[in-house]
Amino acid sequence: MISTAVREPELRSFTVETRRSGIGGSAERLREVVDSRELLAFLAWRDLTVRYKQSSIGVLWAVLQPLLLAAAFTLFFGKLAGLDAGNVSYALATFVALLPWQLVAFGVFSASGSVVRGQDLVTRVYFPRILIPLAPFAVALVDFFAAFTVALVWVAIASPSLALTIAWVPAFLLLALVTTVGVGCWLAALNVRFRDVQVAVPLLVQLWFFCTPIAYPSSLVPEEWRVAYAVNPMVTAVDGFRAALLGGPHLQLQAVAVSVSVAGALLLTGVGFFWRTEDTIADVV
Repeated sequence: MISTAVREPELRSFTVETRRSGIGGSAERLREVVDSRELLAFLAWRDLTVRYKQSSIGVLWAVLQPLLLAAAFTLFFGKLAGLDAGNVSYALATFVALLPWQLVAFGVFSASGSVVRGQDLVTRVYFPRILIPLAPFAVALVDFFAAFTVALVWVAIASPSLALTIAWVPAFLLLALVTTVGVGCWLAALNVRFRDVQVAVPLLVQLWFFCTPIAYPSSLVPEEWRVAYAVNPMVTAVDGFRAALLGGPHLQLQAVAVSVSVAGALLLTGVGFFWRTEDTIADVV
């Protein structure tokens, strides 16, 4: 944990920066974020301790949630609806797909309301405001790696010959993270001005879930619609996780390119929009 003695000088230096007429330019804002990495680490640590404060099993909740969801989907979709996951068990395929999705869902939920929840800090002292919606993603990554460890053990037992393909996991994790940060920044900035956003986020995330091949394989989507389907970057992220950990059909290069382009656009426009509204957040929130 970062001590108060370290944090206070940083916050005082930030206060000087806000005296300027404008921070001026994306490169300068990005430098400020990099220079504020210790404050970002503190905010992330604070969010992590709050999330698991007085929790008897702590980070194990990050494992139990996808396991219980995978069990429910296996019962209703795998057994009753008869959906097939190919050469691997439906439960394992669903659990693997839930790993990037849990990161996205938690990141979007947390980031969208983070600035409003942190309004006491925002209105008292200057620092790069974007640190607030970025901090929850560190917590999401902690949860992800806890569940990913269980997935590795499960995959090692079920499909030990597929170990080499795991090297692709970081690429698809990055795709999911880039998508989530972009959406989170958009919603965090919009929620400052329109509090309806926070009410709409659960519905939006649910709709996004059903548009992502988690409880069903993307092979159910007609071939001619696959590229359009990949406009949702989580389609490629989830299919990529399944392919990397469990094997399966190769991803379409055109669909991957579409997902990567959309994710990059979400990140650039989301961060850019947040930065454009950053200087007025303290007045509006």
